[in-house]
Amino acid sequence: MARRLIGMALGAFLVSGAASAQEVAVTPLAAPDHFSTAGRDTGLGPNLWRGTSAGIARTVIVLLATKPLSPAGRGLASRVLATGATGPEGVGEDAGLAGARVSALLAQGAVAEASAILDRSSGLDRSPELARAAAEAALLADAPDRACTIAAQLATGRDDIYWLRLRAYCQQRAGEAGAAQLTFDLAQSQARDAAYGRLMGVKLAGGGDPGPASLRNGLDYALSRDLSLDLSQAKASPAVAAALERGQVVTTPDDPVLADAVSLAKAGQADAATLARLMDRAAAADAKSRPKAQNAALIFAALGAPADPKARGELATYTGAEAKASPSRMLALDLAAERKLMGETALLALWLSADAGAAGPPTGDRVRIIRALQAVGLDEDARAYAAEGLAAQR
Repeated sequence: MARRLIGMALGAFLVSGAASAQEVAVTPLAAPDHFSTAGRDTGLGPNLWRGTSAGIARTVIVLLATKPLSPAGRGLASRVLATGATGPEGVGEDAGLAGARVSALLAQGAVAEASAILDRSSGLDRSPELARAAAEAALLADAPDRACTIAAQLATGRDDIYWLRLRAYCQQRAGEAGAAQLTFDLAQSQARDAAYGRLMGVKLAGGGDPGPASLRNGLDYALSRDLSLDLSQAKASPAVAAALERGQVVTTPDDPVLADAVSLAKAGQADAATLARLMDRAAAADAKSRPKAQNAALIFAALGAPADPKARGELATYTGAEAKASPSRMLALDLAAERKLMGETALLALWLSADAGAAGPPTGDRVRIIRALQAVGLDEDARAYAAEGLAAQR
């Protein structure tokens, strides 16, 4: 009887232990959130992306890697993309989009921020998207040996055309002339590229005419620099142009009223007196210069300069402000701002900015962007958009 009881107890213990072991074995590990890794302290909190539409995030982050922005747009993009915050729902775990985030930072010239994120990221060897962003960051930072190390450690996607081209470059740097020539020939047979072909061909040959510089990406930049070509004559991609600091800068206008407005906009001190001076300036302008003068008053008013009933009535008669954004995208911006969705508002503002190009949004769209950024607490960026817009009205 005693033996029977002991056997039953032992059996129950073993079943219980097996059940416990089974429960532990099936507990899933949380996927890493790539967006939680910061590039720098941006002053924005960990809830930046709370409530952000995954669809908007996927569209805009990829767009920012390829479309040029104005200086104000680059500043906003660099700030939000460098922030360490839990990613939009369903987006943070996407390694491909994490690579696009880093590529978008590179496109703004934020090489240090992109490198900081990549240095803290795991799994580069298993993610060709992240690895390519890391290699491009290294090449744009004049660190080709780091790019070659990344290429050598890649475990998946090694036969993609980008990695074949980079590998040929790295083999040549390492003095492996025969291997470099074979890899180069393989790359060109898979996808012939005229610019890469002439640059890498001369590097392999040790002489010859490479033609003009090419600045489409970090690898082209590294080859052109190694060959001592004139980089100033080449048309650069957004990432290379930003890395070389070719973007526009906000300069002080000659007009003293406009210069004061730019200075106050940068400081966040939009006052009624300066708005009145801008409106007087618009009223005195001739027909040719009046639209820009009116635009300056509208931008300053959008920044929050107090306007009395008379001023508001006069502002309502202005006709020069041009708007190009689609009504649907502008409505989305308004809705995001009303709900205080900081990350989504920033992305939509950047979408509008990317559509506008390197000159920045026209005044009609800019004033709406300024108001939306202010509504969600992105005052620093709203001031940058205002100062940039004012300086353009000279």
